[in-house]
Amino acid sequence: MDSFIQTTEDLNALCDRLSRFAYVTVDTEFIREKTYWPQLCLIQIASREEAVCIDPLAKDLDMRAFFALLQNENVVKVFHAAHQDIEIFYHMTREIPKPLFDTQLAAMVCGFGESVSYQNLVKKLLDRDLDKSMRFTDWSQRPLTEKQISYALADVTHLRDVYEKMTEILAENGRSSWLDDDARRLKQPSTYEIDSREAWKRLKLNTTKPLCLALCRELAAFREDEAKRLNRPRKHIMRDEVLMEIATNIPSSVNELASLRGIPEGFAKGRMGRLIMDIVKDVKAADPATYPKAEKPFEVPRHARAVAKMLKLLLMIQAADNDVAEKMIAGFDDLDKFAVSSPETSPLLQGWRYDVFGKAALDLKQGKIGFVYNPKKCKIDIVKICD
Repeated sequence: MDSFIQTTEDLNALCDRLSRFAYVTVDTEFIREKTYWPQLCLIQIASREEAVCIDPLAKDLDMRAFFALLQNENVVKVFHAAHQDIEIFYHMTREIPKPLFDTQLAAMVCGFGESVSYQNLVKKLLDRDLDKSMRFTDWSQRPLTEKQISYALADVTHLRDVYEKMTEILAENGRSSWLDDDARRLKQPSTYEIDSREAWKRLKLNTTKPLCLALCRELAAFREDEAKRLNRPRKHIMRDEVLMEIATNIPSSVNELASLRGIPEGFAKGRMGRLIMDIVKDVKAADPATYPKAEKPFEVPRHARAVAKMLKLLLMIQAADNDVAEKMIAGFDDLDKFAVSSPETSPLLQGWRYDVFGKAALDLKQGKIGFVYNPKKCKIDIVKICD
C-alpha cells in the first residue's frame, strides 16, 4: 500500500521528498483509554503532491528522519487543534515541532467561532462534508483497511486547502500577529510538562482545611507518579472520589482506611493501602506552615459588578463586529479584574486587543460610551456619550 509506510527506507525517502516543500500538514491517531501516556498509532502527513500514513507501530521502524522533519525550520508544520499532537511528539523527542501553524487558532481570529472543529472549518471554508463514520476506530489494530487509511488521510488532504485559504485571509486582514500569544504557549515545553506536585489543583475540592489540602496534594502527587510509572490512567490507580474521601476523613490506621466508602478491603490492606497510610502519617507530622492554602477565587466587589456585566456585553459586541472569537480577546476572569482595575500592564491594553476591545473598555469605564438597543437591526449598538 503506497500510502502506508512501515519501513525505515520508505520513511527516509518520504521525509526527503517532504523537506522540499514550504509546508506539510500533520495529524495523528492515538489511544489513551488504558494508558497514562497517549499511544501513538498512526501519523498522517501530506504535501501538495502526496499524502501518506506512517505506521509508528511497525517493527524496527526508525523514526529519526520524521523527527528531523518536524525540526526542519524551512518547512512549516500545519496542524488543526495542535496541542494533543504536539504533546505526543514532545514526550517522544523532548522537542516541539517548528515552525508550526494551528488552523484552529487562526480560525478564531478570522471569524469562524471559538474552538471550531476541523469538520466545521472544512465545511465553512471549502464547502466539503467530511466522513466521520470511523472516528471511534481502534487505530492500534493491524492490519488497517484501505477504508481506514483513506479516512485518516482526509484529515491532512483537506487541511492543505484549509491552510492555504487561512493564510490568504490572514494576509488580507493583517491579523497574523494576533496569533502570537496563543502560538507562543504551544511552543513552550512547560505547556506539555506535567508537574505531579500541581496535580491536586485539578481536583474539584469542597474544603479549605489546610491539612485536607495537604493530603490532597500529596495523594494526588503519589497517584500521578504511580500512573506515570505504570503507564496507566490516574483513575486506575485511585479515583478522585477515593482520594478526596481519604483526605477528608484522615484515617489513622489501615482498618480505618478500609472502612471508608468506596475503598475495597484488598486495596486498603495491600501495598497501596500501606503507601497511603505512610503519606497520611508524613503529612500529619509535617510543619503546618508547609500546608497549601486554598486559592480564593477573585470576587468582584459589589460596586463593580454592573461594570463587569457591561464589559461582558461589550466583549460580545466587539468580538462580533471584528470577526474574532471572544476568548481570543479575553476571558470572563480578565473582565472581572478589569472592572475593578485597569492598569497599563493589562493584556487588554496591549497590541491588537487594545484596538479591538481595550480602548472601548476604557471609554465604557469612563462613561464616554454606552449601549442602546436598535430595534430596526434587532441588535445592541454602542453609542458615544461624551468625549
